[in-house]
Amino acid sequence: MEKRVLFRSAWLPWLLIAPQMAVILVFFFWPASQAIWQSMQTEDAFGTSTVFVGLENFKTLFDDPAYIESFQVTALFSVLVAGIGISISLLLAIFADRILRGSLFYKTFLIIPYAVAPAIAGVLWVFMFSPSIGVVSYGLRKMGMDWNHLLNSNQALSLIVVAAIWKQISYNFLFFLAGLQSIPKALIEAAAIDGAGPLRRFLTIQFPLLSPTTFFLLVINVVYAFFDTFAIVHATTEGGPGRDTAILVYKVWHDGFRALDLGGSAAQSVVLMVIVVVLTVIQFRYVEKKVQY
Repeated sequence: MEKRVLFRSAWLPWLLIAPQMAVILVFFFWPASQAIWQSMQTEDAFGTSTVFVGLENFKTLFDDPAYIESFQVTALFSVLVAGIGISISLLLAIFADRILRGSLFYKTFLIIPYAVAPAIAGVLWVFMFSPSIGVVSYGLRKMGMDWNHLLNSNQALSLIVVAAIWKQISYNFLFFLAGLQSIPKALIEAAAIDGAGPLRRFLTIQFPLLSPTTFFLLVINVVYAFFDTFAIVHATTEGGPGRDTAILVYKVWHDGFRALDLGGSAAQSVVLMVIVVVLTVIQFRYVEKKVQY
């Protein structure tokens, strides 16, 4: 029988959700509405004169080849960060779940990167891959690879992908580990008694039962790649060389605060918001059908 909570007062449920609704209104709907309104205006750098131009900012935006290139870079970046990050995190969670001795040390060690601020994470990887003093770049040169992300676009993209994945691995790892530990051990033991090897047990039992966790992390990692990687890009490559690693969220900041194109920057933020909302809806509409709850 379904259990329902009955409130004696009609206004009590609304009172309980009022704080959350206030947060959403103040920190999402109000800034979003301001961005939409500003995207239809042109404004000087000092904000002294404003002209309503309708959709002209959006037309100028999509006529700009640099913005289309930023689209392509962001798409590749988000696929790599989400795909590789989730895969590595799942692998680490499987290994950590199997460890019997010293498991607390390994789990704590894998969680540490999540406590590092994104900008600090970017600086750490810049030092390691610095063409002149970097330890990793020195090792790569010894192996015959000339590393210089300041000049090579592919290497710069690889650097921000690695830094972004490293920063997010701990978050993914925690959820995967919790998901693995919630699977009844009796199912795994029964499959082992039936002769199923570790790989077959994972593919037929563990991974299907982890599908809700995997779906949740897929949504979170896509949002992370689009929004939360600004500090990493800014600290590592600053969108360079040229604008080859200027993902959409970085371009919004660059055009708004450096180029002082406030209307164009607002239009970019609106487009970015729409893209993330559409991707999230698509994931819930089509990918969630394959999730086994």
